[in-house]
Amino acid sequence: MFTVVYTEHTHAVVCSFTELSSGITSVERRKCSDYVNISQLTLSLYLMTQCQLKLRHSLTSLAETLDYIKVAQRRHSVDRSLDQLTLKLVERKILMYSTMTINN
Repeated sequence: MFTVVYTEHTHAVVCSFTELSSGITSVERRKCSDYVNISQLTLSLYLMTQCQLKLRHSLTSLAETLDYIKVAQRRHSVDRSLDQLTLKLVERKILMYSTMTINN
């Protein structure tokens, strides 16, 4: 299976995620010499949420994604800090967007 990526649509998503992951990775590498990675589930939820926010999906759709994030947070162990922090970031983005949408 091949994936086609259009850079004009992914630039903002990639920049945001790159800043997050590079910052966390540098902190993690100071703590230990182990390889730091992110799960496919976490990355998929991050990218899906970014797309939903950019396309202004309904709050119902975002609430469903928030449920998926909660499941993923329980699924990943606490020592998977990059996954946990990325999921927390996505959760906060959804909550901030929802609050702004309800208030407007």
